[in-house]
Amino acid sequence: MNNRLPPAWSKHFKVQSRPKTTQPKAMPLPRVRADDVLLRQALEFQQAKRFPEAEELCHRVLAHTPNHALSLYILGTLGLEFDDEYNDELAVKYFARAATQEPSNPYYQLSLGESLLKVGDHPLAINHLQLACELKPDLVQALCGLGRAYVASGRAEMALTPYQRALKIDSNHPLVLTGLAGALISLGRMNEARGYLKEAIGRRLNIGLAYNDLVHTRKFTEQPAELASIMNELVNPELVPEVAKRLHHAAGKVLDDLQRYEEAMDQFQKAKIAAGYDFDLNSYRHWIDTLIDIFSPETMATKAGYGNFTEIPVFVLGMPRSGTTLTEQICSSHPDVYGAGEQTKLRRIANPMGFRTRSAEALRNTIVSMTADQSKALAREYLSDITRQGPTAVRIIDKMPHNFELIGLIKILFPRAKIIHCTRDAIDNCISCFGSNFNKGHGYIANLRTLGLYYREYDRLMRHWQVVFPGTILENSYELLIADQEAQSRRLIDDLGLPWDDACLRFFDRDGSVNTPSRWQVRQPIYKSSVKRWKNYECEIQPLIEALGDLADT
Repeated sequence: MNNRLPPAWSKHFKVQSRPKTTQPKAMPLPRVRADDVLLRQALEFQQAKRFPEAEELCHRVLAHTPNHALSLYILGTLGLEFDDEYNDELAVKYFARAATQEPSNPYYQLSLGESLLKVGDHPLAINHLQLACELKPDLVQALCGLGRAYVASGRAEMALTPYQRALKIDSNHPLVLTGLAGALISLGRMNEARGYLKEAIGRRLNIGLAYNDLVHTRKFTEQPAELASIMNELVNPELVPEVAKRLHHAAGKVLDDLQRYEEAMDQFQKAKIAAGYDFDLNSYRHWIDTLIDIFSPETMATKAGYGNFTEIPVFVLGMPRSGTTLTEQICSSHPDVYGAGEQTKLRRIANPMGFRTRSAEALRNTIVSMTADQSKALAREYLSDITRQGPTAVRIIDKMPHNFELIGLIKILFPRAKIIHCTRDAIDNCISCFGSNFNKGHGYIANLRTLGLYYREYDRLMRHWQVVFPGTILENSYELLIADQEAQSRRLIDDLGLPWDDACLRFFDRDGSVNTPSRWQVRQPIYKSSVKRWKNYECEIQPLIEALGDLADT
């Protein structure tokens, strides 16, 4: 990540800045003092990626000026350099301290809001981004950040106002047109979104995202002009990896629609190469061993009576692209159910326990030593967070797919919570993941073989949970749901302990926003073309099928 300091600060420090388009605009600095000399050097170290040295200089300033706002701010930007959950949380803490020292500084409020958005604390992110907009009404990045936060929190209709304000201030800002289009896509307003995306492409603004979103607003039956344009873009040798990844995915999606499957797979594979995904499969295997060992029937028996016995939380989980969004949409069409989307709160509670570090010893000590009171406090923290979003709902759905790793923790905190495990044909599921534009947190999609072996580890863990918690995890088959929508939908609602409502059959007619890669599909009635879709790619995916082994239903 490039330096996040406002350009004027870098100029003041006589450092050649390479500000990202997502960073704040210039702000005035006080005159140079001794602290500024140290912070200038810290910035130079940051740009040279000498992060420990930059951090040490910031702490030197804090040693004699403990609440030096600019030093705290730079430490926040250093935390974001590492792009992992631990350092993201650390960045939030530093930005929060800087904003506390200078609450009227819009840039500190902006960075705090953006970092909160990154870790998934949408309500608090909205508060700080709103404040940044109030302090500096023409700060386009804050307006776009507020728009993104509204979309992420499932309130895309509220994102339109800040995006429209940003559009009037600076229509050439690279975040505005694509951001507005993204909000419209979440609301199902595809035609309007296409207009803004084509305008962004015409102005050469954020073209990777613009093309990728554009091709996902419809299904193609004839070759569109955009395909040739995308392929021309990919010839450019100066494309940055992130843009190249998005363009390859866009081309692959169009080619898949056109049933040119060999070419589509070639584009998806090139996207993975451009993304530079990295995944340590052996380390992940050991981590699954650790979870299975720690969360044994014997350990769970010692936690009987722990946590909160509420039935409000519902966890819809499984592999990405296994039908989690469809399941949530069906259930949340019920008037008593609120779909909260992919919540990060459970992961944020879990990380300090040792889940983040994947340290077997740290996690074991935390789980074994956890008291009933501690479990109730953690449950209360999670419940407080999600009930703010759906205060009147009888059930609130957390649709974070990878919560399948945290089922043991879920059962300690919420013994009576409903868990719906979405399953899908293993090959179809993996192909859908491989063709999706996931971020580096999904490094297991680096190649087909790694993806297949990762799926086996996911399956191994889910088999363990079924043994430890028999009869308490509802298996929800994508194929059965497609084959008999009403019967399976009634089964879902019955598992939630709610009376049937016919609105659940017309989930695609719901108002409100959808904020997942499936946002186009879930606005359509159920269709069967995704079942056994992998056969279109059979010749190209042998490494995947071999890696899946007996899980591949061929």
